[in-house]
Amino acid sequence: MILDIFCELERAAPWARENERELILQSLEQARLADELGYGCWWSVEHHGAGSFSLSSTPELFNALLAQSTRRIRIGHSGVLAPVQINHPIRVAERAAFLDIVSDGRLEMGLARSSGCEWDAFGVDGPKSRAQMGELLRMLPKMWNSETFSWESEFVSIPERNVVPKPLQRPHPPLWQTCTSPEAFEMAGSLGVGALGTVLLSPIENLRTLRASYDSGLAACTDPAGDFVNDAFAAMAFVHCAESREEAVRSAAARGVLWYVNTVPQVFQTPRRILIEGVRGSLQPGDEAAWVSTSQVAVAEDIDRDDPVPVIRLLHREFLGEDLDPEEVYEVVDQLDSVIIGDPDACVAKMKRYADVGVDRLMCFHQFGDIANERVMESIRLVGEELLPRIGS
Repeated sequence: MILDIFCELERAAPWARENERELILQSLEQARLADELGYGCWWSVEHHGAGSFSLSSTPELFNALLAQSTRRIRIGHSGVLAPVQINHPIRVAERAAFLDIVSDGRLEMGLARSSGCEWDAFGVDGPKSRAQMGELLRMLPKMWNSETFSWESEFVSIPERNVVPKPLQRPHPPLWQTCTSPEAFEMAGSLGVGALGTVLLSPIENLRTLRASYDSGLAACTDPAGDFVNDAFAAMAFVHCAESREEAVRSAAARGVLWYVNTVPQVFQTPRRILIEGVRGSLQPGDEAAWVSTSQVAVAEDIDRDDPVPVIRLLHREFLGEDLDPEEVYEVVDQLDSVIIGDPDACVAKMKRYADVGVDRLMCFHQFGDIANERVMESIRLVGEELLPRIGS
């Protein structure tokens, strides 16, 4: 399994405008360390209007800096927002090809549908965004490999043009699709592009089901979007590796997980109760240390600070801004097999679970919540020095 880095350019509130430069420079510092240690790829997201959740509104600019600051690590989009109202296809192809050239052929090109906050801001017809993503995946290789490209569809009309520059990689950079549902994973497989996913707080076994959907799509792929099939399956996971369990508790990483999950509904304009009940509905037998069976509890109100499910109870209390015991938070979050926080031995054991369910690339999310930069750097270093030799490829 290849170990990558996933980055939102994130630092939890309290936040100030004056801190933004510091965060960007710290992220570049993290990328240089990841490059030295041998991580596979640095994945940058694209979000707009996300506040402290993500400053990564211009990943193409950050990635250009990244290309000049590193030598080996591949540079990934996870992904460029596909609706034409946000990114015109010609601009997507041009910027990506330029990045591939200046990075000496290190680009991994992923696309995403976008979300509710971007739909409102840019006037996107949300239900049609998946179709636009699929269309753009088919357009990019044609723009990159043809001197006479044109396109006519419901979404965009492009007269005949020679789109330049062309990427350095031949026939073109690997293509990827961000996925959040079984249908999306199957779509990625049917297009012959790599899948980028996550389970957040769900049991890691859910990835096995999503992998099956992806493989089903691959099996039915007769007309891939690109000139070759990229059959890789990647997943993002919260990762914080510390020298000891005690240091992991002190790091605030476990609470950072709660903050991140609580912030997702605000950023993506999803009712919080849907996320909470999704967490509750994902419970599996044998997870009683952190969860309880849905048959044992009634559907909770949106904010029930005494919810019988430990992780949901803590999510509510974090959402309400209550003081939380770091030891309690760590003990509960540590029971979640999809969250990788602890000393090197604990982290490698959980990473192996990801490999066991079919993950080819683990996108390690180190910089989340309000973890101090020096602790993020230490986590990246420990994973690179102690875990990559044991699990990486």
